[in-house]
Amino acid sequence: MSSISRKAVFVLAPIIGLTTMSHSQSFAAEDKSDAKAAVADTPGQQTAHTMQHSTKDALKYLLYIPKDYAKKESWPLMLFLHGAGERGDVLELVKKHGPPKLITKGQDMPFVVVSPQCPGSHWWEPVALSALLDEVVETHKIDKDRVYVTGLSMGGFGTWSLAAQTPKRFAAIMPICGGGTPDTAKLLTNLPIWVFHGGKDPVVPLTRSEAMVEALKKAGGNVKFTVYPDAGHDAWTETYNNPKVYEWLLAQKRK
Repeated sequence: MSSISRKAVFVLAPIIGLTTMSHSQSFAAEDKSDAKAAVADTPGQQTAHTMQHSTKDALKYLLYIPKDYAKKESWPLMLFLHGAGERGDVLELVKKHGPPKLITKGQDMPFVVVSPQCPGSHWWEPVALSALLDEVVETHKIDKDRVYVTGLSMGGFGTWSLAAQTPKRFAAIMPICGGGTPDTAKLLTNLPIWVFHGGKDPVVPLTRSEAMVEALKKAGGNVKFTVYPDAGHDAWTETYNNPKVYEWLLAQKRK
């Protein structure tokens, strides 16, 4: 090869590299855009997905996209955590209670709703849930300052646990008939919290929510507490059927 040819190769190499990098970046941007567009093609639907991020638990989940998804630049996100009875590998079980049940019945939600399924015999793991949120936020039009988490029974415990692990991520949380670790209340003082529990709960004692609420009040937290005096373990049906809880959530924004 002549010295002139060698110089040509050396000059062209960086140009080719830059061109390849430019194309790769372009394809990545197109992939993300295409993902958003694909989601917008099925507004008002709740569809099955499997988490792509690598964690110990590759969670399966239901994803609901609002009917007017394509009309806004970003949307609030609600993460819903089910109870122990819906664990396993049959994703349809997640539709038994809460927002997924309401969506299945045709109710529109003003959120992107993410409803994962906890594997059988496991408990909610904050690391896996955080990875799931990362994935959905990365691939969808999500307002990062309006991300909420709610759950019932085991999902109520999961709500407290996840909030304590990443308190600065959420705009508000809404645990139902669950419980947490009172010592973590000091981490949650800047987070709006609405707690619900049945006054006659035979499964998770009312004292579990009372302890968290009392700890939050002592720490100067922003907490509301609703007790249904005659309700047993099912404190979630009345809660999720109440439009005011969604209005309250939407009024909260991460500080």
